[in-house]
Amino acid sequence: MPLPTAENASPAMAQWFDLKHQEPDALLFFRMGDFYELFFSDAQAAAMALDIALTARGTHQGEPIPMCGVPVAAAPAYLSRLIRRGFRVAVAEQTQTPPKKGEKPQKGPLSRAIVRVVTPGTLTEDELLEAGRANLLLAIARSPEKRAKTVGAAWIDISTGAFETASVPEPALPELMARLDAAEILSEPDLIPPDYASRLAPVAVPPTLDSARTLVARAYGVAQIDALGDFPPEQAIACAMALNYVQRSQAGALPRLSRPIPQGTDGVLGIDPATRASLDILRTRDGETKHSLLGAVTRTATAAGSRLLAQWLASPLTDATAITDRQNGWLWLQSIPGLSGALGDILRRTPDPARALGRISAGRGQPRDLAAIRDTLIAANDITALFQPACDQNTPTLIRTLTAGLYGRADTLLEQLQAAVAETLPARIEDGGFIAPGYNTELDRYRGLRDESRRIIAAMQGELSEKFGVSNLKIKHHAQLGYVIEVPSAAGTKLRDNPELSFRQGTASLARFSTEELAGLDRAILEAADKAATLERRIFAELCARILQTPALDDVAEFLALADVLRSCGLLAEGGSWCRPTVTDGTEFSLVACRHPVVEAALAESGSADARFIPNDCALPPEHRAMLLTGPNMAGKSTFLRQTALAVILAQAGLPVPAKSAQIGVVDRLFSRVGGADDLARGRSTFMVEMTETAAILNQAGPKSLVVVDEIGRGTATLDGLSIAWATLEALHTQLGSRTIFATHFHELGALTEFLPRLAPYTMAVKEWRGEVIFQHEVRPGAARKSWGLHVAKLAGIPASVVNRASRLLSQFEREQAEARSSLPLFEAVTEPEIPPAPEPAAPPIPTPLEDAIRALNPDDLSPRDALDALYELKRLASGNGT
Repeated sequence: MPLPTAENASPAMAQWFDLKHQEPDALLFFRMGDFYELFFSDAQAAAMALDIALTARGTHQGEPIPMCGVPVAAAPAYLSRLIRRGFRVAVAEQTQTPPKKGEKPQKGPLSRAIVRVVTPGTLTEDELLEAGRANLLLAIARSPEKRAKTVGAAWIDISTGAFETASVPEPALPELMARLDAAEILSEPDLIPPDYASRLAPVAVPPTLDSARTLVARAYGVAQIDALGDFPPEQAIACAMALNYVQRSQAGALPRLSRPIPQGTDGVLGIDPATRASLDILRTRDGETKHSLLGAVTRTATAAGSRLLAQWLASPLTDATAITDRQNGWLWLQSIPGLSGALGDILRRTPDPARALGRISAGRGQPRDLAAIRDTLIAANDITALFQPACDQNTPTLIRTLTAGLYGRADTLLEQLQAAVAETLPARIEDGGFIAPGYNTELDRYRGLRDESRRIIAAMQGELSEKFGVSNLKIKHHAQLGYVIEVPSAAGTKLRDNPELSFRQGTASLARFSTEELAGLDRAILEAADKAATLERRIFAELCARILQTPALDDVAEFLALADVLRSCGLLAEGGSWCRPTVTDGTEFSLVACRHPVVEAALAESGSADARFIPNDCALPPEHRAMLLTGPNMAGKSTFLRQTALAVILAQAGLPVPAKSAQIGVVDRLFSRVGGADDLARGRSTFMVEMTETAAILNQAGPKSLVVVDEIGRGTATLDGLSIAWATLEALHTQLGSRTIFATHFHELGALTEFLPRLAPYTMAVKEWRGEVIFQHEVRPGAARKSWGLHVAKLAGIPASVVNRASRLLSQFEREQAEARSSLPLFEAVTEPEIPPAPEPAAPPIPTPLEDAIRALNPDDLSPRDALDALYELKRLASGNGT
């Protein structure tokens, strides 16, 4: 339903139209007393999304105004449902206080203003967020330099204040977006993959470079953006887009954000979107965490620890030293008896300080956020006291850094919060009572006046009941009338003529009276309560300001999360079935008795006594860096492929690996293509998706990469598919030199092991017993003799008549194929030595002195004179004088 014009609108609806035009793309929550009300098309959309009643309130231009509403007290639950359904919500609050009793009535509606726009990427409330998952707003901008094919990215987690940036080549943007998995995206639509279109915020025009630099500098109170760091033009524009959007969502106020930190993609394991989807690293394809890698390995005790662990798994490292530092941290915790258990006790009572800080900085802090900061600082001191006695000169660097980062960072603030914050706290500021008695003398005095007056009223009730002879006389507080005497209507008739009483109100069942003394007490109570509430709010604001002026809290929050993740890693390794992998800068690769952590966890959860995971070795040494894996479906090939890829992610994230031992040369890029799926919405068949993903591997993989692929070429005709698989395997082995596991049903590829010296054949073990097939889920050297597809069909329940007919046809096809094989050039290349397919030299050629000299040059380190000398030397070598 299109929005009507504001012509001839009532005063209240005119106000609504004015606010709606400020945020036309958002549903408008319009505060009316204790409800947020929605009108016109907003009401129709919200009623359907929330499954609440759609009614009408008044008319506009002769037509009823559609309306629905939600209680203010229950608004977070409704907001959460709307945000999950992709809506943005503008919240319009009353900015004017209603007249108090006895004051002159307000003419016209109370003033209202939009105080916040709630969007997927700007959430702060716990009710709207997932505790263990970062909630990112991502801004993407093209470089203003026309020839540059670089894009800038800036991402903010407003709930914690984290702010980071990066620049990447435009083709690498999908990989960065898959790693970040942002809740909301600011970008030109043609810049992002179609898969992310539903996360786009309303289109905003990117600012110019000059205005972007000015906006970012102003946001942080510096003269130039250079004071914050070195940001390329595209990053500066992306930063400005993100900051501007956050500021607009907070009605012009910018919450406390850390300074933007440039984060390059160097030092991070490259994982493309298809590989992430294949491996279910943080969540499964249906959005669940339970059967993901994160769900299988997390042992964290805090929400902040869960978010940090997710970050480690999403962005594994490629720096062997940094990986070793993480390993040393959790090994130290594991090595000291009782330390991990005591640390867990402290962490379990630790709140989420980063998100408490986020709410306080956004002006939405509540009393319990003060307690969260207090309890966080207590936990920091407790952990320091726990760690310090165990620290010595052999303590790992990461543990020493962590302990120093927690020790006494904000003790003065802690003392103030311990004195100020009450032990029992209300959920909302409006409920009062969150400042501890004794902290503020003036507040205690107002509270005393308020509470004493209430005791006087309680005593007065007994006196008046006896004086007027009405046993069920009550003194109650009424919203409009204040404190009044209530008696049954029969008694009220007798008391109306009493000169001490002033009749105020009557109903069918009772009568209400007041006295001068009661009215005076009512005013005293109201005045004392108002003064107490006002002063308590002021103290709250002062404490919040003090918290926001304590930068050490950010470090404390980060180190507590780090302690939680290290403890979680140590718990994984405790049972002895997970090992510390050896991670080096070489190209070795060996897993002994490795298991799939997610499948193993699911088997353990099933509770079946027969549920046991079969571990397997995986060796890809330099001399046999490629594995050709054959065998039937259901025998465990896909599980083996995925567990190998997951072992790399765990190892390079710094975690233990589910294996007896592991030695891994750092992998720079990981590719996993296991299983097939179509993308019909974008016009791509299963085979087109398969070829697109294969192309990405062949265009990006290198000698330090790990490639695990399954069934390349199975989506097309047999000979087409065999040819593609053959050529792909040759390229991975010979041209790219990647560590590779190539699983296939094309048994013909086994012939390549004679010509590709670094290719080793392996197969899934299968046993036949009395006509039945037993899949042993073991990887063994050798090649499969047949596919066992008919046996799988039988297990799946295909009728016996169909299976028998298929068996006869298979025998016939195999005979025909055997007769035709000799005429195919493809197989002649295998059987005749004179035309081997792409043979590889037994040893690499010896480099010439000229090649050695070129490789040794570092142009960035040469002076002009050195460069000239180097040119003369290269010319001498090229002419043959140096060979």
